[in-house]
Amino acid sequence: MTTRWLTAEEQRAWRAYVAASLLLEDTLDRQLQQEAGMPHLYYSILANLSEAPGRSLRMTDLAESLKITRSRLTYAVARLEKDGLVRREECRRDKRGSVAVLTDGGMSVLERTAPGHVETVRASLFDRLTPEQVGQLEEICTRIAQGLQGDDGASGPEDLPWRRRSSRPCS
Repeated sequence: MTTRWLTAEEQRAWRAYVAASLLLEDTLDRQLQQEAGMPHLYYSILANLSEAPGRSLRMTDLAESLKITRSRLTYAVARLEKDGLVRREECRRDKRGSVAVLTDGGMSVLERTAPGHVETVRASLFDRLTPEQVGQLEEICTRIAQGLQGDDGASGPEDLPWRRRSSRPCS
């Protein structure tokens, strides 16, 4: 098989993407560590739970939504549980499964931290783009995500995981 090497233009685009994504993640982590004492992943867990019906999600669905392993999620939820921000409950319909639930304390931390997080996202990303570029960014990222998920692009953006919530509640 012959390797299809990146063209000079593709190489520049790839390196720019890698640099930007690493710098953005580092910036978000720093801001959240300073304001909430937690990494971006932990904030994302709280945010996902806050948007779910009953502020709860099956652990497997939460791991899938965040694109992390169940063991990594288990470790993170254990830390959040220790801090009183999340609690775990048995899934009523599936005794093998468990549910992560955002506590009132977790919601308070999220509400206190969200404004600074949003300001960091805005200053780091969206304030640097034109409205047209924001649309292009969504289109490009959606196309990449659909391809990586094995989707031929036939489904609309509303069918992507970050645009919908789990339909498998446990209660």
